[in-house]
Amino acid sequence: MLHIILYKPEIPPNTGNIIRLMFNTGFNLHLIEPLGFSINDKSLRRAGMDYIKNVDFNLWPDLDTCLKKINYHSVYSISTKGKKIYSHLNYKKKDAFIFGPETTGLPQKIINKYDSITIPMKTVGRSINLANAVSIIVYEAWRQLDFN
Repeated sequence: MLHIILYKPEIPPNTGNIIRLMFNTGFNLHLIEPLGFSINDKSLRRAGMDYIKNVDFNLWPDLDTCLKKINYHSVYSISTKGKKIYSHLNYKKKDAFIFGPETTGLPQKIINKYDSITIPMKTVGRSINLANAVSIIVYEAWRQLDFN
């Protein structure tokens, strides 16, 4: 299945909502340290509800270790600075999607290293919420794979 990688996530309710999304789609979740919260954080558990017990997620010390250990097809960095619109690509099983921290986004070196994609939005506001961005990408990729 597909891999969702959260690079240094900071806000526990976002990660909790993404855990719930992973449970309902069967995607693999990878968290890259350092985290802005404890895995046992009350707000993470509240947002992830009881799903956290049923979702396999991996905690990695850094992105390179994660990518060396998982079996992936292609890697995509998700950014407001991405070069391609997310819905214009053809996704494959085992693709990996890297999302950055809520307050800063992905470092430019990661955006440059991997195929960078973006979610179109108006320029008047800040970027959309991390959990919402993950949902958009997850459902487009899953749709392309006929929800299998």
